[in-house]
Amino acid sequence: MKYAVITSGGKQYKVTEGQVLELDKIKAEPGSNYALDKVLLAVDGETVQVGTPYLENVAVTAKVLEQVKGDKVRVAKFKAKARYRKVQGFRAQLTKVEITSLSGKPDKKTVPQN
Repeated sequence: MKYAVITSGGKQYKVTEGQVLELDKIKAEPGSNYALDKVLLAVDGETVQVGTPYLENVAVTAKVLEQVKGDKVRVAKFKAKARYRKVQGFRAQLTKVEITSLSGKPDKKTVPQN
């Protein structure tokens, strides 16, 4: 199985080719390609590459599908017996992407998987 672990927006994702993800907003137009270059780990069958912290020669390419808004989250603060109530809302700006390719060549940091 071929997969990679990438980081985007302070979060880590395990990705495979053809997978559709919702990432924090990326400044890219729908229909364009976007390179996710912060690859932490790449696995190709028996070969495992681990970055320190990122892999230099591995890239994950994604196609930007659309810019969307996430679900609305409501946060309520309340203090008993103090007549204090506060409600605040949040709606995340997201980018929906499809992983098109995982590419890279092995280097000397490659470790065979047991």
